[in-house]
Amino acid sequence: MTIATILARKGVKVVTIRPEQTLREALALLAQHSIGAVLVCDAAGALVGILSERDIVREAVRNELFFERPVSTIMTKDVITGQPNDDLNAAAVTMTNKRFRHLPVLDAGKIVGVISLGDIAKAQRDEYLGEIDTLQTQLLGERAS
Repeated sequence: MTIATILARKGVKVVTIRPEQTLREALALLAQHSIGAVLVCDAAGALVGILSERDIVREAVRNELFFERPVSTIMTKDVITGQPNDDLNAAAVTMTNKRFRHLPVLDAGKIVGVISLGDIAKAQRDEYLGEIDTLQTQLLGERAS
C-alpha cells in the first residue's frame, strides 16, 4: 500500500498558512478544520515549514503572550515529506521513529496532500479486516465442501 492509497480515500484538501501570520490565526485554522497541523507556505505556495499543536503547546508553556507572534518563529523548518508512491509502512516507521504525526505529501515539488499517523492506522486496519474477511470466507467455503 502507498501514500497515494490514503490520499485517494481521504482527498487532497490541505490547510496552509503563511509564515508571517500569527499563532492566533494558526490556532483558529486548527480549530476550524479540526486538524492537528497546518502547512506553512510562502507566497509562491512552496512548503517552508509545518506547525503542529505540539509546537504551539510548547510555546504556550514558555510564553503565555505568544498569540501575536508569527508562525515562522516556532514552525518546524526542516520538514520531512513523502511522495504519493512511497510505501505506507516505511512512512509509518519514519514518522514513529522521528516522532511526528503529520506528513506533507509532495509530487514534483507541489503539495498534493497531508497524511497523519491516524490515517495510516485506519488504512492498515481496513486492509487487515479485508484480509480477515477473505480468509474467513475461504475457511467457511472449505468447511462446506
